[in-house]
Amino acid sequence: MISRARRLAAVALGGALLWLPALTGIAQAAPTRVYSASLAKTAADVKRVAEYWKPDRLKVADKYSPATPGAAADSSSTSGASVAGPVPAVSRALAAQSVAASAPRTGTARTMGKVYFRFGSKEYWCSGAAVAAKNRSVVATAGHCAYDARQVRAADYWIFVPNPGLNGETPDGIYVGASISMHEDWSGKGDYDYDYAFVTVHRGFTWVAKDGGYVMQDVGTLQDNVGGLGLDLNKKPGSYTVTPFGYPAGAQPDGTTPFDGKALRTCPTAPTRFTVAPARDVQKGVELQPCGFSAGVSGGPWVIGYDDTRQLGDLNGVNSLTWNRNPGGFYDAVSSPYFDTTTGQIYRHAASVTTPANVT
Repeated sequence: MISRARRLAAVALGGALLWLPALTGIAQAAPTRVYSASLAKTAADVKRVAEYWKPDRLKVADKYSPATPGAAADSSSTSGASVAGPVPAVSRALAAQSVAASAPRTGTARTMGKVYFRFGSKEYWCSGAAVAAKNRSVVATAGHCAYDARQVRAADYWIFVPNPGLNGETPDGIYVGASISMHEDWSGKGDYDYDYAFVTVHRGFTWVAKDGGYVMQDVGTLQDNVGGLGLDLNKKPGSYTVTPFGYPAGAQPDGTTPFDGKALRTCPTAPTRFTVAPARDVQKGVELQPCGFSAGVSGGPWVIGYDDTRQLGDLNGVNSLTWNRNPGGFYDAVSSPYFDTTTGQIYRHAASVTTPANVT
């Protein structure tokens, strides 16, 4: 995790920043290698993670720390998640193709939700969203919401809860992470031009009260239950508008906390632009302004063409960094890595991963 000294030095350069990038990297020159890290491989692994996230713990989960790359975490690990490794990449022609959004089996889509996990002994949470995929089981989030490049380790006890209730309810199920697909420059050096991850999840379950305790009840695949956002790549910033979503909770620069992390929030739909901040190790970022998001929105989706009726659109980024461009009381901008053909290769790998047919 980023040291306190480095955080203070970066802020002194001008403008407050929630999450500070790590090492430098030129986005255009990076190899297009996909890295994967295992989370929960087997049904037994899923049950172990599920047992951790019983209803009583989920009821207080919003009190945990919204994840930021600068958050402190101990070095102990209990999950046994594997170190990331390279995997064969799909063709660039296939990777560049867009993906259509998908509606759920019934009702309107409910793709957006919260990610809960641990680094060491401390619980964190982020935002995330279901993405349409051939395995019907992919979640998009920020890289720092799934993998800590500084400790070279995947998150422990990683779950996705779409459409979470105000008191820990999970109306559309709990989905345990199976594996993380990411760019090698995130897993290897924490390059914020690649601060995104596609997490393949297991079949979902809900907790059902029985005999004074709880038992897991299978609810099927994520996409069947909540639908999935499409995926739109290689869009030129400034040529389109985007709507960002997330669950903000952290304090603003003036110390106020206008958000509590319980409600899904959005910023006004607006055009995007490329942003370059070498001092903060961002060479090919995409910025949206105005936006007053604070900690907790990490990993929340940027959606092109969001349809309020269907509650669907196309994913084109994730919340990565939050900025105070004109230093004052509130954050006023948010940025995402640029989603290009490399992003498509990583997504395609996540969409091809298979998981056990039954986890309950």
